[in-house]
Amino acid sequence: MIAFNQSVMTPPPNEDDKNPELEVERSLDPLLSDEPTIELVVKARDGNREAVEALLQRCLPQLRRWAHGRRPAAARGSLDTGDLVQETVLHVLRRLDTFEPRHVGAMQAYLRQSVINRIRDEVRKIGRNPAPDELPEDLASDLTSPLEAAVQSEAYERYRDALTDLNARDRELIVARIEAQWSLAEIAQRFGIRTPDAARMAISRALRKLTERLKSTPPTQ
Repeated sequence: MIAFNQSVMTPPPNEDDKNPELEVERSLDPLLSDEPTIELVVKARDGNREAVEALLQRCLPQLRRWAHGRRPAAARGSLDTGDLVQETVLHVLRRLDTFEPRHVGAMQAYLRQSVINRIRDEVRKIGRNPAPDELPEDLASDLTSPLEAAVQSEAYERYRDALTDLNARDRELIVARIEAQWSLAEIAQRFGIRTPDAARMAISRALRKLTERLKSTPPTQ
């Protein structure tokens, strides 16, 4: 049985749901774990409470921001966006035995698809098909760099081996950006970095170190 910490699960107030950037100012806790997300998934499957809380910390805030504004107007009265995201994440975490991640970004991609599926279910319940532009793609702000995208698509075993060779600071920056998908502003505030641009440069340096190690790691057979 997986136990959940209610304080981690609790969604933001409705007014913050309308202004998701406020979560950046409010959520300044450090990473609960710098382990790769897939390692946390394995531990959570075994009922490890700390692993579950670390997964919730990584998943909920980012998904709430991502889901904000993606629900068709006709479906917004049926369920609060924060509630919808929370219910979706809890459902996924209770079914971790069916999740088989194969690359670094698999968990976030799986959760995003689960949220979109839940939104479509809500639309079907009210008997209406959304217009094509009512389920928009990712917003253009804070775009993922090509280097970040390349790491996200990397096979997990090679990534894990390369990540463990880095120092704690670089490892935490990579996990925060690639796996927790924190914004540059969040990383700057949580890591005590002066500006988002400085955070971007710190992340780029850490990613270059990671890719150098990936080049020396044999491909998984």
